[in-house]
Amino acid sequence: MKVTQAYRYALDPTPGQAAALASHCGAARFAFNWGLGVVKVALSQREAEKSYGVPEEHLTDVAWSLYGLRRAWNATKGVVAPWWADNSKEAYNSGLDNLARALKNWSASRNGTRQGRKIGFPRFKSKHRAALSCRFTTGAIRLEADRRQVTLPRLGTIRTAESTRKLARHLERGTGRILSATVRREGGRWLVAFTCEIDRTDRIPVKPDGVVGVDLGVKELAVLSTGEVVANPKHHRSALRRLRRLNKRLSRRVGPHNSGGARREPSARWAATTAALGKAHARVANQRRDGLHKLTSRLAQTYGTVVVEDLNVSGMLANRRLARVVADAGMAEARRQLAYKTIWSGGRLIVADRWFPSSKTCSGCGAVKAKLALSERTYACAECGLVAARDHNAALNLAALAADVAQSRGETLNARRGAVRPSTRAGRAPVKREPRKRGTLRCKPEAV
Repeated sequence: MKVTQAYRYALDPTPGQAAALASHCGAARFAFNWGLGVVKVALSQREAEKSYGVPEEHLTDVAWSLYGLRRAWNATKGVVAPWWADNSKEAYNSGLDNLARALKNWSASRNGTRQGRKIGFPRFKSKHRAALSCRFTTGAIRLEADRRQVTLPRLGTIRTAESTRKLARHLERGTGRILSATVRREGGRWLVAFTCEIDRTDRIPVKPDGVVGVDLGVKELAVLSTGEVVANPKHHRSALRRLRRLNKRLSRRVGPHNSGGARREPSARWAATTAALGKAHARVANQRRDGLHKLTSRLAQTYGTVVVEDLNVSGMLANRRLARVVADAGMAEARRQLAYKTIWSGGRLIVADRWFPSSKTCSGCGAVKAKLALSERTYACAECGLVAARDHNAALNLAALAADVAQSRGETLNARRGAVRPSTRAGRAPVKREPRKRGTLRCKPEAV
């Protein structure tokens, strides 16, 4: 099975190499801003021509495809950027490619052909706030034989802070091919991510017929239908004291803006505190990412079927009382990782409908409570007398949902056309009291 997979490694560049990396990222930002300026001028000219009554076929052409932007850049780069030869051509192509993608997404969102939230028109990237990033797609991109160095176009050979053996083994066996390399500065460190085409060996989960329901939450990171409880490490909460101290220290430094908002030169201590704050946030993000990867990999490699809920994470983030703990849990990231890891492991992921009342339904008899306060952590059924932990009861209902998907008209057919209405032992169909949009599925298999 061929998949597109990324391998990210931390770099250990020399001061000269770090300056060259920053120069390439700055070149990508410059090309992005230059192209955006050209497009905005062309759009303004086009609007002015429309106001004068110029026919549609004679209006100024706005070429915002990658080919059109690159052609215009090559024609004028000697004038607008006489220093362009100091960096690889891939740096400028990276910035123009990002602009072409942004304009395409904006146009598709405005026309209604792109799903999701509305996307605004691209904005100029600030030298002081934009992330340093650059992508290479051609040229000398390889791993060195010692597995501790990488080679990038115009940048040469750069030492890595960790071994690249995982990717090197694929390249040596011929089961991997590097498509592109992206360098990025994050948390005070330079990172390189190789996007590769990997030929993965077909795998079978340890329990191919096993089904596990996963109830994600904030008090406990996950409660499994097997009874296992995965504690929430709350990395952000653990680091909150240090983050607050650094933010207070930063507010006392001479920043880039005065009280009136005018630009000024920030102090060296402000820059040092900003770097320390960025490292602290990066550490929290890395700890959260590491824990989620370990959990999702274990679930995907152990069980043939994993069932989770379609949680409204963006809605929960809008609640100021829950936003911090919800963001710290990373529930959306857990589902995203399960979506592709179950495919890689030969299993499947079933996502229960957002309105499926997993917490209000009795896992013993199927009775559904009209109301269940969030403070009630123990589920007590008034009909059969079942008493169970709220989250464990929800996980059991999610696990039972897999049988409904398998028994109703075939798995593939359900995934594409029909809606599965979960059944219960008592013959009732549990539904939430909240309305749902017409045409939405009660549960949808991500992979079958």
